[in-house]
Amino acid sequence: MRVLLVEDEREMAAWLERALAQSGFVPDHAHDAQTAEHLLSMSEYDAVIMDLRLPDKHGLVLLREMRNRGDITPVLILTAQGALQDRVRGLNLGADDFLSKPFALEELEARLAALVRRSRGRLVPQMHCGSLVYDSESRAFSLDGAILHLTPREHAALAALITRSGAPMDKAQLFSRVFDHDSDTSPDAIEVVLHRLRKKLAGSDVRIVTVRGLGYMLESLSVDP
Repeated sequence: MRVLLVEDEREMAAWLERALAQSGFVPDHAHDAQTAEHLLSMSEYDAVIMDLRLPDKHGLVLLREMRNRGDITPVLILTAQGALQDRVRGLNLGADDFLSKPFALEELEARLAALVRRSRGRLVPQMHCGSLVYDSESRAFSLDGAILHLTPREHAALAALITRSGAPMDKAQLFSRVFDHDSDTSPDAIEVVLHRLRKKLAGSDVRIVTVRGLGYMLESLSVDP
């Protein structure tokens, strides 16, 4: 999935580019509206992530110009907390979704995937690992048919692991999916989250294993027919 990130804050942009790439997206970065317009004219994108406070042009002006020339690429706008006026104007100009800063990476990815599915008319996909099911539209996990109740960090960790079910994810990558990019939390805190998850998965056909030198992996103990 190719995504254009329009964000002038360098630290935020670098973190998002790195995190999106690790999650399987192919991100291009534009630090201002002029660069975004150039990239949009040269390539096709599945979605655009757009900050509104750009150095050369307001994001809503860029959005309006996109829609005026017939560009229907789904646009997710990043807004300040509680910026109702921006949301209303954005909807009127053709924005597809909004996400308030600060935000969780997991929510950004889920919203992006939902935007692209809607634009392509696709059915809502589900991810499976044994009896564990993740519905990426409702963002709910179920285990043996029952809803699995998770804290936000447990949810973020399990969502990251199920997207790579059967393949290991290294510790630093998993940490970046669970904790905020500016968090002062020790990387070892991910062990606490995984310990709690293992307890909630205990007794089922799904487990989280440590792969020495490679990280952590979600695997199913059941044998497919």
